[in-house]
Amino acid sequence: MSRIHLILGPVGAGKTTFARRLAAERRALRIDLDDWMAALFAPDRPDEGVLEWYVDRVQRCLGQIWRLTVDTVATRVEVVLEIGLVRRADRAAFYAQVEQAHIPLTVYLLDAPRAVRRARVQQRNIEQGPTFSMVVPPAIFDLASDAWEPPDDEERLMRAMQVLPVE
Repeated sequence: MSRIHLILGPVGAGKTTFARRLAAERRALRIDLDDWMAALFAPDRPDEGVLEWYVDRVQRCLGQIWRLTVDTVATRVEVVLEIGLVRRADRAAFYAQVEQAHIPLTVYLLDAPRAVRRARVQQRNIEQGPTFSMVVPPAIFDLASDAWEPPDDEERLMRAMQVLPVE
């Protein structure tokens, strides 16, 4: 059976760069929640109530991404997921879903100091290169960084998490 490769880390940690490389090496389908959100919903983003609007759409995308992941793994193609899961509770629910589906899982953790990540995001906003999906304003960077709950020792151990060095 194929496997799911889950990429974790805060905004600007290098997840997309790593996910692209891993998907190419494994000949896997790469699914990035930010790409889906930008393509499907960015033009409709309201000026107010953005958080509630965003959360609802993320949940819908995650449901569809899960169905696509299960169908893809069933065809013996691996899947590389970059889907947020910044909160421990969200990761725990995802792990339970994977276990219930009996799909092998490899988890990778990328992180970097906040100042390094901020500089990367600012540069990505300007260059809008291959890892760009949407502009991340400073306030959103701070909000996303503050929301990040790094895996604790227990989660790292239970998931045999591969912690990748800062690049």
